[in-house]
Order: sequence, then C-alpha cells, then structure tokens
Amino acid sequence: MLRKIRTILALVVFVLITLLFLDVTGTLHKYFGWLASIQFWPAFLALHVGVIAFLVVLTLVLGRIYCSVICPLGVMQDVISRLHGMRKKNRFTYSKEKRWLRYSVLAVFVVSALAGVNAVVSLLAPYSSYGRIASSLMKPVYTAGNNVLATIAEHFNSYAFYSVDVWMRSLPTLIVASVTLVVIAVLAWRGGRTYCNTVCPVGTILSFLARFSWFKVRIDGAKCVECGLCTKNCKASAIDFKNHKIDYGRCVVCGDCIDKCHKGAISLSQPLPRRDGLKPDGPSSPTGGVDGAGRRSFLLGMAVAATGAALAQEKKKVDGGLAAIEDKIAPERLTKITPPGSLSAQHFAQRCTACQLCVSTCPNGVLRPSTDLSKFMQPTVSYERGYCRPECTKCGEVCPTGAIKPITRADKSAIQVGHAVWVRKNCVPVADGMECGNCARHCPTGAITMVPINPDDERSLKIPAVNEARCIGCGACENLCPARPFSAIYVEGHEVHREV
Repeated sequence: MLRKIRTILALVVFVLITLLFLDVTGTLHKYFGWLASIQFWPAFLALHVGVIAFLVVLTLVLGRIYCSVICPLGVMQDVISRLHGMRKKNRFTYSKEKRWLRYSVLAVFVVSALAGVNAVVSLLAPYSSYGRIASSLMKPVYTAGNNVLATIAEHFNSYAFYSVDVWMRSLPTLIVASVTLVVIAVLAWRGGRTYCNTVCPVGTILSFLARFSWFKVRIDGAKCVECGLCTKNCKASAIDFKNHKIDYGRCVVCGDCIDKCHKGAISLSQPLPRRDGLKPDGPSSPTGGVDGAGRRSFLLGMAVAATGAALAQEKKKVDGGLAAIEDKIAPERLTKITPPGSLSAQHFAQRCTACQLCVSTCPNGVLRPSTDLSKFMQPTVSYERGYCRPECTKCGEVCPTGAIKPITRADKSAIQVGHAVWVRKNCVPVADGMECGNCARHCPTGAITMVPINPDDERSLKIPAVNEARCIGCGACENLCPARPFSAIYVEGHEVHREV
C-alpha cells in the first residue's frame, strides 16, 4: 500500500504542477501555487528557510522521496520509464555510481550560480527544465485543444470555454525545451533514473543527505534467495543483490523492488540491531515496512487535453474586415524591461530560474523569454501583443523564487519600470498628416498630453508629449499605437525600478 500511495501522490503532484503551466484561466495558482514554491532550487533562491528545512528533514527521514514525489521532472522520468517497462520487463542492472560525472555537474552548477551565469543554472535546474517543457511544448497543444472546445461550445451558445491565442514566444527557448525533453526521454526510456543520478544537481545534493536517512529500503539476507528481481526492477540501478547492498545516494524510494520481491526480503524500515548470521546490510526486520504483494495494478491515466495541434489556427486580425493589420516589430531597447515587482535588473537576473511560469501565466502576453545570452530564457517585457495592465499582478503571485515580488494593484500603479519615448518619424500626424492621439487617450496615468506640432499655431495637428515623471512604462501607448510595423512611441526600460 505504501508504494501505491507514493505513486498516487506523485501523479497528483505532477498533474497539478503541469496544470499550473497550462491553465488558461489563471485560477489554479490560488489553490496550488504552493507546489511551485516547495521545489528545492526555487525555495533556496527565495530563501524560504521553512521549506528548505522541511525538505532536509524529509530526506533525512525517508531518503530521496522528494525526487519521486515532489519533483515534476523526476515523476516524468518515472512515467516514461514505466511506459517502456510495460513492453520490456526486468530490464535494469546494477551499476556503480558515476561520482566523477555527478560531482562535476554539481561543481559547474554551483560555480555558475555564484558567478551569476544564470543560463547554465537554468539549464541544469530540474524544476526549470520541466517548466520550459510544459510551457513551450505542452501548453500550445493544450491551448489548441481548449480552442477547439471553445469553437464547439460557441455553436451551442455556451461560454464555458473561450479562445486563447496560440503563438511561439521564443524559438531558442522552444529548441532548448525540445532538446531537453528528447535527452531526458531517451535516458529515462533506456535507463530509468539515469538523468537524476548522473546529471541533476538537486539529486546530487539530496544524495548526501539520503545516505543518512532513518527509514531505508533494506535487504534481509536471511530471506533473500538472490533471484535478482530487485536489481532488474530498480530504475536507479542502485541495488547490488549479490552483496545485499543498496546505494542510498541513488535510491529514490520508489518501492518497485519491494513490490517485486516475492520472498518478503526487502522492506522500508528503520535500523535495528544486527542479528547473528546475517550480512551487514541486510539485518533489519520488516517492522514498519511494506511487503510486496503482487504486481502493480495502478496504471497511469494522465492525458493533457490535446485534441490535435493541427486543428487550431490563429485567426487573422482584420481592420473592418477589409485588410489584415501588419504585425508590430519589437523596438531595439537600450535597457530591457523587467516585470513590475522585480525591483531591478540585477535582482531579477540573480533570482530568476527561467522556469517560464510567469510567461505561461501572463494574461496580457507581454512576457516572453529573452534571447540575450547574459539573461538567456529569463522573462523580458515586450508590448507587441498587449500591454502590462495596471490591475494585473499575476507574475508576482506565481513566481516561486522571489525574482518578482508580490505587489498590490495600488503598488503597481506607482512602480516605474521604464518610460515612454516618442519617435517623430513614425507618428501618424507627422508621417500621414492625420489626427491621432491614441497614445494619450489610453495612457492610464495621464503621462501623455497632445501638443500642437507647430507651437505658434494652436490649430495645427497635435503630437504626443511625454511626462517621464508620471509614466510607469506599462506599454499601453506602444501597444495601441496604430503605426506599423514600428510604433511611434515605445518604452525604454530602467535598470532600477522606482516609485512615481
């Protein structure tokens, strides 16, 4: 039963974390957003002492249960390995730990984190890797399926679903997510927990503690007949059945070996005094343990709603039904814009793990992964598809690392992330000789006023004048400017945010 409970918990956590990235309504974070906050590396960056202490104690008591229940990347490997196991049984063998590789990757991870090379850290952090897979690969399919349901519901005059734009936020991030998925899938298909026990830095850190855990999977040498079923079903390749030894640094306490042992020789138990005639690593009784009682019958039934990616195509936006509107092109900003609540570019770069949760959650489409190598895959703000509405504080609510601090709506209306800059040659009154004023009409802070293009003629066409002291950099002016493909007014970012 203990193994089945572990499996059910792992699947529930995995599905809920995945839905945090896929949810188009943004409501799930209110109830399950804490699942992102208890991930090891985000909790460490956020300085959540309570969460870190909980994970340390959990590992010291039960071993690397974090890797098999809480970490979504670890559970994904189990799912892939399980699918292969349905075709080919008893396929694993014992192998010695590749310490040189594990510690080398951990050293690179730690040095990169200390040196601020966040691209390397983001590539190796397991939660961030899974976040990119969910956001870049799963969400477009999920959203396409949602749009199909919305189309069907519309025919029945139902608004239970509504259409959401499907678009690619960053090609480099999509490529990284695809390569990561392929590598992890191949390793999991062939060797189970190979990635966890050779590459993952969080797994290596927890392995230090797992060796001292109180409850461990133990082999009773008096009952063992050395059939080898435990080794052949250990996806961590951590069981040496010939010597009755288990590498607790690699064991993720999945319980597969307990289930496969027909002699009751393997149990999850606390240490007991040695009894004569037993081998050193096998003297514990099954007290507090779990006896394997047949094959597992609990099968994974997860299917993220994907009705077919090819069915949904984004509708072209048309002006009055006569002509397609040309897409906007992002301006070359001297300083990139970071989300409100991130305090400064430096603070954001140090804390962000590029997990893409805020990008996936942003209802206004203003966040997307950066292609800048120094801040690779970390979210940046751009206003081609929308603007940062003053009443929206979603990104700060979902960020698990503290890179984006939670703020109130009142706070956001006073935080200046940048300021608007007018480009004379692109402006409609200058280029086309026509009245406009769209930027001034939609500025939520009243930072833009229209002044005569000819100061000596009050009746001349009017152009925008920006009051930088009042502008908060929300991007409403840039997004709603009718000039194409480059807006006549755009937002230049600030390295350090300030209040207005």
